[in-house]
Amino acid sequence: MKSRKQGSPMKTKCKSIIRAACHSFGGMVCAGAVLLIASSAPAQNLFEADFGSGSIYEFTPGGAQSTFASGWDNPMPLAFNSAGHLFVGDPWMNMIYEYTPDGAQSYFATGLNGPYGLAFNSAGVLFAADSGSGNIYEFTPGGAQSTFVSGLNGVVSLAFNSAGNLFAGSANGDIYEITPGGAQSTFASGLSPAGLAFNSAGDLFEADSLSGNIYEFTPGGAQSTFASGLDGPRGLAFNSAGDLFESDSDSGNIYEFTPSGAQSTFASGLVYPHGLAFQGEALPVPEPATVSLLALGLGILFMAPRRYARRHTRRRCR
Repeated sequence: MKSRKQGSPMKTKCKSIIRAACHSFGGMVCAGAVLLIASSAPAQNLFEADFGSGSIYEFTPGGAQSTFASGWDNPMPLAFNSAGHLFVGDPWMNMIYEYTPDGAQSYFATGLNGPYGLAFNSAGVLFAADSGSGNIYEFTPGGAQSTFVSGLNGVVSLAFNSAGNLFAGSANGDIYEITPGGAQSTFASGLSPAGLAFNSAGDLFEADSLSGNIYEFTPGGAQSTFASGLDGPRGLAFNSAGDLFESDSDSGNIYEFTPSGAQSTFASGLVYPHGLAFQGEALPVPEPATVSLLALGLGILFMAPRRYARRHTRRRCR
């Protein structure tokens, strides 16, 4: 019986050097890619329109509170554009104001009739629910105004889904779904939709002010109760981690809900908190093609050090 030929100690040592070099370089490449992706996620501060105090408060992710703006009559809806500018609707003054990230204020739109809801589409166009007129107005980034839909009954809340359809909560208890072309249908009814927001899975969440509940709707319209026992739920907003924040107007609190529904108090002592909005967009979910390209790129980067290690250790192995 023939015995297998054992490798020389020098060759065994060389293989160990190559493995160590590959693992070291590969680990650095992968770690670098992870750090690059993670570092591109912006810090998300929460902004709250404090209706009773006439202020707009800013909260860090850890809950530290500061005053971003004050001296308002009745700030209610909030929305950020992609440049980080904050837009605020004042239904009593019938205006929409714009704030730069450093707090400089200007008038964006005037002569409205109760702008209770604001939302941006993916193209950066602002939509405003003008409750008194029954219209939803559309504003280009330059401020040009046009009527998107009309004849609605007291629209008070707006939110876009990922397909670009606009959902509008009405004072008559309905939630309307409106396509980009303006085709309108009733998505849900029998509610009191003070606030709307979508999670990353495409489910619609509705702050039902009269029942004290937050309802969840699947894209197909199936309804379930996500949270109950609240005291005047109004504004809703999701952070990049998928946690839902709710302004509880009558209790003066902002509550935070994990995706599974666990509730905690994020802030308290507010005066009729209303609109909520996060500064900074959540990272988009990569498309499959993007994931494939990333994997290919990492593969190339990982294989390069392996070739380098073999080439530069071969001399030492001779």
